[in-house]
Amino acid sequence: MATAQKLSAIINGVMVGDLFSTIEAIKSRSAIAKFKYRVHNQWAGAGQNKSTVDTFYGAGQEQARHKPFVIEADEPAILLGKDMAANPTEHLLHALAACLTTSMVYHAAARGIEIEEVESSLEGDIDLHGFLGLNRNVRKGFQGIRVNFKIKANVPDEQLQEIVQLGMGYSPVFDSVTNGVPVSVKAQRL
Repeated sequence: MATAQKLSAIINGVMVGDLFSTIEAIKSRSAIAKFKYRVHNQWAGAGQNKSTVDTFYGAGQEQARHKPFVIEADEPAILLGKDMAANPTEHLLHALAACLTTSMVYHAAARGIEIEEVESSLEGDIDLHGFLGLNRNVRKGFQGIRVNFKIKANVPDEQLQEIVQLGMGYSPVFDSVTNGVPVSVKAQRL
């Protein structure tokens, strides 16, 4: 595919020309690469709470969404919740799946690799001895997460693994989960 054709192409639903324009803009003005995402969470009782996702900072200015998103969380009944929504650890698995997939698809599009379908299954192990404070030697969070992708693309098997590596190599959530990230927490009165 010629360069002009590639830049006007839509690959994997990604407008490749716009992707490369964004890359060039960031190269010429690195400050626009800094983003700050926010959520506002409110407890609703027992294991239920909801987060509202609205404004964020990016490309050198505040950005507003057309409509805020609401993400609800709860716990299953066996963990004393009402099972009205996915629990926070399931949200983390979703965030990891979504970010790996998006990173993989965008970077494949930039390389001209067409993907027809992507599915993933994630599974994580948690031992409640840690969360409940019953054993200090047991981690409170996931002890391991397994990700399995199914990809439909007209590429050799080796290239399927390379496509998955693109997701792992560029996903902000994968990086945060596998390398950790500093988190500061403070409290004040309502």
